[in-house]
Amino acid sequence: MVPPDDREELPSQVFIADIMTKELGSSGNTCEVPECDGEDSSDDMFGEYDSIAGDISFMDALEKQHNQDNCSQTFSLTQKDPEPQNCLPKKLVQHSPLSSGSALGCDNIGQMKTHDVEQFMPNDWKEKTIKRTEFNDSVGSVHFVQNVQTELHNGFNTKNVENDIKSLPRGSSQNTKLPKLDETIHTLTSNSKADAKTRFCNSEDEIKLADILKDDLECTITTRKPLKRTCTSAHSEEEANETNAAFSETANRIACGRADSSSKNVLGLENIKVATDVANKGMSIRDRIKNTLVGNARAATPVVSRTRHLQESALSHERQIAMETCANDSQFEIGPFYGLPTKVHSLLQQQRGIKELYAWQHDCLSLNSVRQGKNLIYSLPTSGGKTLVAEILMLRELLCKRRDALLILPYVAIVQEKVRSLSVFGVELEIFIEEYAGSKGRMPPRKKRKKNSLYIATIEKAHSLVNSLLEEGRMQEIGLIVVDELHMLGEGGSRGATLEQTLAKVQYTSKTTQIIGMSATLSNINDLQKFLNAELYTNDFRPVELREYIKLGDSIYGVNNKALCPEEQFDFIRLLSYKYSSGMLKMDPDHIVALVTEVIPAHSCLVFCPTKKNCENVAEMICKYLAKTFLQHREEEKRALLAELQADGELCPVLRRTVPYGLAYHHSGLTGEERRLIEEAYSAGTLCLLTCTSTLAAGVNLPARRVILRSPYIGNSFLSRSQYKQMVGRAGRAGIDSSGESITIVNSRDKAKAVTLVGGPFEVCQSSLTYEDGKGVQSLLLSLIGLKITTDIDAIYRFLETTLFGVQQQEGGMKELGELGRHCLQQLLQLGLVRLCSRSEGAAAPSEQMLEITKLGQATYKGSVDLAFCTVLYRDLKTGVEGLVLNNYLHLIYLATPYDMVSQCRPDWNTYMRQFNQLDVTEQKVATFIGVPEGFIARKMAGQGTRQKTVDERVVNRFYLALVLYALFKQTSVWEAASKFGQNRGFIQNLVGSAAAFASCIMHFCQELDEFWAYQLLFADLTQKLSYCVKSELIPLMEVAGVKEARARQLYKAGFKSLAMLANADPKDLVQQIEFLPHRQAKQIVFSAKLLLTEKAEALREEAEELLALPDFPLLLS
Repeated sequence: MVPPDDREELPSQVFIADIMTKELGSSGNTCEVPECDGEDSSDDMFGEYDSIAGDISFMDALEKQHNQDNCSQTFSLTQKDPEPQNCLPKKLVQHSPLSSGSALGCDNIGQMKTHDVEQFMPNDWKEKTIKRTEFNDSVGSVHFVQNVQTELHNGFNTKNVENDIKSLPRGSSQNTKLPKLDETIHTLTSNSKADAKTRFCNSEDEIKLADILKDDLECTITTRKPLKRTCTSAHSEEEANETNAAFSETANRIACGRADSSSKNVLGLENIKVATDVANKGMSIRDRIKNTLVGNARAATPVVSRTRHLQESALSHERQIAMETCANDSQFEIGPFYGLPTKVHSLLQQQRGIKELYAWQHDCLSLNSVRQGKNLIYSLPTSGGKTLVAEILMLRELLCKRRDALLILPYVAIVQEKVRSLSVFGVELEIFIEEYAGSKGRMPPRKKRKKNSLYIATIEKAHSLVNSLLEEGRMQEIGLIVVDELHMLGEGGSRGATLEQTLAKVQYTSKTTQIIGMSATLSNINDLQKFLNAELYTNDFRPVELREYIKLGDSIYGVNNKALCPEEQFDFIRLLSYKYSSGMLKMDPDHIVALVTEVIPAHSCLVFCPTKKNCENVAEMICKYLAKTFLQHREEEKRALLAELQADGELCPVLRRTVPYGLAYHHSGLTGEERRLIEEAYSAGTLCLLTCTSTLAAGVNLPARRVILRSPYIGNSFLSRSQYKQMVGRAGRAGIDSSGESITIVNSRDKAKAVTLVGGPFEVCQSSLTYEDGKGVQSLLLSLIGLKITTDIDAIYRFLETTLFGVQQQEGGMKELGELGRHCLQQLLQLGLVRLCSRSEGAAAPSEQMLEITKLGQATYKGSVDLAFCTVLYRDLKTGVEGLVLNNYLHLIYLATPYDMVSQCRPDWNTYMRQFNQLDVTEQKVATFIGVPEGFIARKMAGQGTRQKTVDERVVNRFYLALVLYALFKQTSVWEAASKFGQNRGFIQNLVGSAAAFASCIMHFCQELDEFWAYQLLFADLTQKLSYCVKSELIPLMEVAGVKEARARQLYKAGFKSLAMLANADPKDLVQQIEFLPHRQAKQIVFSAKLLLTEKAEALREEAEELLALPDFPLLLS
């Protein structure tokens, strides 16, 4: 219902009108309104509203009279009152819910309290009316008129009143339906005093007053004489004296507040102020009704067009939704910073230098979908500030809603970096930050009663975490899941399939878990939106402007993104002016030196290269032609960086030559510690240039003033548009640079491809569940059956329809989905991971059969073991039980060597033979037991063919990797192992991390198979040892985020020998006692140690409380 046009002028009136309108509409009381002469005939739809216009004006009159007097006011209809007709309901005799007080749930207006009306008013109007007297205080005349109105409700139709109506101005009678007066007179005169007593009140004193009012009312209506205080002719003189005395005594006692508790009755006659004074002032009821009708005629129904009605209806609807959203959301707010306390804002300023959010971040955080807990996907260019929005949402979930949150990141290094950066927030805000990467992470997580946890996990660990919570029935503990790089759903391999499985299961099983996805720009992002049932927020915001260039030969062309045809895509800008000698041009045909020296060392630069080896070569080549003045730039900081890089006793020769010039390379061949030190030095400005592979674009945020793409290739594959945008998106540092620029070096033969690269459509994100003949679907079905999410074939097909694969198949028909589902189920049955069973005996139809997981299947999905290797692993463990060699760890290490890394390493047979000969007798016994004969290795070393068909070459290659791990297990350094086995140190470190993670998987695998009980403790111990490969005294220190072997050794030598000592240390002391340790890193180490110590202490405390809460059992007396 649309309110009058003066809504803005009378807000309190509008609020009251709204509630009255609702009451009127629900009661069915409507009124006919004459057709208006206006241009829009839709006005008669407002007749229902017009029927209570008088009531609204009556309320407004009360408001107005209060504002004028600003004190307790008695409203009456005596001649002392200004404009008495305005105090009456304009439609006195109409059928209005307010006439009986029903609009606000009371029996008449006299019972309506101030707060009944004020609850519908804005806050500022409440302040103005706070002193308003309750309506009970003004019941003197109001109740009297109300009673008259009630008695006249049935209507009247006498000639006198008809004449009065005829004398009214034209149109007033049309707006009023007058009942019949003669019927009312008959009703009133036929009613007995008992009826009056029952109708009005029950107390003895008030019955007497009601009797008098009853008689006087009858006389007034029948004789048309004013109501007098003295008795009418219906009473004797003696009765008149008695009744007058009773009237005065009762009225005065009630008016003075001395009435007994029975005065709180239906009429609410407290503080009555001589209601019958109305008649003594010489105005008849007829005159009052006449005046009321005149006022009613003057109050015309406002003309409202249909367009205005639709606009107001839409606005009212949106306002209602907004108010409901704010009401629901406000209950979780604990502070002014987007519901968070100001301490969060202070931490962002101190730790990140963030004083205020970008406009798009504010808009995104204010979305109704976000506040209502709905799923959301938001897509922006690289470096737009997407991560901050996710962090604020996670902190709101943890601190305001008191539920856990899960952050899914693509790589282990990014997980570790995020844990370090958020450790300060964990300590200051008293929340847990838990790392789930590699071998770290408890399954299922420990229940916490007092604090909530933020789980930061890789894709694989997040999947295992969700599975463990679903199995325990604890999925409701996770209130929010944030997925970084959501477009990795289309990665095309196991990682994309695993992420899709995780999100599909969460969507299907938990309606209270919100999913937030951050994605790159995709051409089919709507598919992701349908899959997650999410709203989409997009923005092209960048904190700094990005200028894209293409280099062809020695010419620089600007990219015209508004070009209408390919010929106009590139605009010539300039020629390179750097003078090259013939020898230099031969070494640097792409003019990289010229391009980088335009910005370094004053600004930063990234050079993306297609291969790891090319990264190192380009870095050395640039240093060869740089001026010697580069050596003087931040010389002390670079010297300190070299010392830290050499903390392990070894230093890469390439870094030794490039770091003094402020350059370094960055790729997967670096160790974790080297990568961290180089990234921190680049962020601090110590290093001004990095040559890197594409992995840096998807890793930690390392922006640059200029980004150079050495080639539009990754390996032998041409860049996709998403990859290109991710790389060039690193250009421009917010708060430092006013703009960023990218230069892509293109050969003339690739010019056509370059046009598509910079201006073509974005790639399509396709489901990865079908990789390797549907391996992702097989893994998904196995976990669904194991978790009992679905157990029959029809339900499995319905679940597949909810996946991204199912969403994308719906557009092209579901035939492929059904075929793939049947094929994958058949594969699981053949592998012995599931079996068919009947719901009841004799059931043969497929619809009557259900699927059940086997013990092997249960072990496979709980251990997160690849389906391609589950039967091989079972066979190897089964064989190991029969002859496990426990004289050393070599046999266990072989079992923990990842199957999928065998193909990534080709043994150097000379090295293999040399290392094999160094094994002792028991170690060689392991080789013989698993099937690695010495003669086979010797023939391979000599380049001869092998005649032994019984030897599995994959086992031989796997044992070679086991020897690498065994050397590291015996505390050989990564550098020594890399040199000894001819592998780069990055691969060696990745091998150790993967082996530790696989050992953890085997431990969970064996926990589901009773026959492998002996392995459980063995692999639990091996997992920890492989995770660190150091002396046992250093392990507690290496549990701290950001502390590797070299740093742990430094801390131990400096006297910080335990986690407690490190947690209680002053960062300044660490800086003083440990050489070349930056204060920022020292602070992170201390906060990480505090967080870890708090988690362990809390776990022990809760465990103790659980034990103390157990019932006391009586001691058995012997």
